[in-house]
Amino acid sequence: MTIKQERAAHLIHNILSELLMTEVTDPALAGVTVTDVTVDREIEYADVYVHALDDRDAVMAGLERANGFLRRELAVRTRFRKTPVLHFHWDVALEHGERIDELLDQLEIPPEEDQSSDDDGLG
Repeated sequence: MTIKQERAAHLIHNILSELLMTEVTDPALAGVTVTDVTVDREIEYADVYVHALDDRDAVMAGLERANGFLRRELAVRTRFRKTPVLHFHWDVALEHGERIDELLDQLEIPPEEDQSSDDDGLG
């Protein structure tokens, strides 16, 4: 990503996070966290990755309902030539991380045997 894309993604991330915390009143979107934002080269499209503890389908439906409001507020708070179209995606990285932690906890690794200096074959 270019510096311009990174700045735009960071700005969109901050604005959407603030809007979801303070101005969106849909109960389905309570506790939604924006985990990442990526934009295309022309900053016409923004992929917004979200996560919440609530039901995934309810959250995604709520984001679709709020999409117009979020995009309009984004236009008011930024100076993009054209406000990016927002595409919301569920971020599965957190779930994958939890699953990896579970699998690591299940491993039975025997303790290492003590390697004393008597086993070096020199004496």
